[in-house]
Amino acid sequence: MSIPELACTYACLILYDDGIAISAEKISQLVKAANVTVDSYWPGLFAKLAEKRNIEDLIMNVGSGGGAAVAVAAPGGSAAGADAAPPPEEKKEEPKEESDEDMGFSLFD
Repeated sequence: MSIPELACTYACLILYDDGIAISAEKISQLVKAANVTVDSYWPGLFAKLAEKRNIEDLIMNVGSGGGAAVAVAAPGGSAAGADAAPPPEEKKEEPKEESDEDMGFSLFD
């Protein structure tokens, strides 16, 4: 992860922890206060992510791997019709290949 990404990530976490709505301007202000130089598109990308995803869900599901996207609003917004994430897929056991011994005869009998 690059320094600009990390700085914007921390800025989003700080804003979320303080209950402040996450926006590109607020992320930019925090990054500038930390004396970190980032390209102008980073704060906007992170603000869009925060609009579409719930920060708490991202924090709680760090190691869970990818999953279906869930539309949940950030603090201060409203979520209309937010769906719950589908349960993870269960691994199906693959059938074992039958050997000649299982059939009671061999090809070379």
